[in-house]
Amino acid sequence: MAVTSTIEYCTDRDLLDTYPHLPSTDLKVRLYNFQTTGTSNLYLARNTGLITQLYADGEDLGDPEANSGVVNVNGEWYYDSDLDTVYYFDSATAPNSRIMESGDDWATVKTRFRRKASRLIESHLDNRLAREVLKDREGNYPEIIVHVTALQTVLLLLKAHDPTNDVILPFQDELNELIEGLKAGSIVLPTAISGDSSKGVIREVSVDPASDLRPIELRGHYSGSGYELLKVYIDTGEGGIIGTSKMTVVGKDGTLLKNNTIIDSQVITGDYDFLGIGNMYIRWSGDDVTSAITTQADEYEIECWGSSLDATVSSVGSIIMTRR
Repeated sequence: MAVTSTIEYCTDRDLLDTYPHLPSTDLKVRLYNFQTTGTSNLYLARNTGLITQLYADGEDLGDPEANSGVVNVNGEWYYDSDLDTVYYFDSATAPNSRIMESGDDWATVKTRFRRKASRLIESHLDNRLAREVLKDREGNYPEIIVHVTALQTVLLLLKAHDPTNDVILPFQDELNELIEGLKAGSIVLPTAISGDSSKGVIREVSVDPASDLRPIELRGHYSGSGYELLKVYIDTGEGGIIGTSKMTVVGKDGTLLKNNTIIDSQVITGDYDFLGIGNMYIRWSGDDVTSAITTQADEYEIECWGSSLDATVSSVGSIIMTRR
């Protein structure tokens, strides 16, 4: 992979969900010891370090004045990089009576750190992922990638703000565990093709709340070529219990998914019922197998990949052999 981009795998909400106290790490630096100058209402502070943004009592004072350094209106400021000195004009309140801070806008800081964290996560996983992290068909990044990126972002911000913070170690341990799981293959991305992807995954599409007879297990493998997305639904007007309820299975044709009926009105037996592709079977059950019911038009889907496809993630890794 090894790419450089502006992709961010997590959002502000994800950061706050991971660490609610994150706003306290906004990286602003307090400025002290402003001195008067020979010009009335003009103040300076020396040895401040680079200042790209200045704040007074939390208010962003906007862009610095041009290189001429002429500041003569309330709130105007200028940073002289040669002298490492900031100049600030205020005829109302002396800056030592205000909370004067330097630093970037908090939104800008979070964006910068999220992007840095995203590149670090990509680098961690570069030897295991055959491609960039992809969004799923609903337009979302895999939740595990969102979480590890949020963890990495929080850690970067905490270390920049306070390297001795007590929460750094547990967060780092959690991040290391998840990264190792992704690299080893014990944690698999939903967008990846693993060795068992041909077994299929069942998802609910539209199911009546009254239905308590549901598909609970798949058996076998999809031996076809490429990708398959099956539609499994209860026939209209044929809702009922095991032995009377019937399912229909619709698969792909030459041009479309879910467009070719391959199992038509098959009775649900409670045993493994054939799905019409490969040697794949489905089993239905409920809390009480004698009375659990389906509802007409209950719909599920089964997503699977051909067993002949190359896996994009593997649990096989190399080890170092030594002689004792």
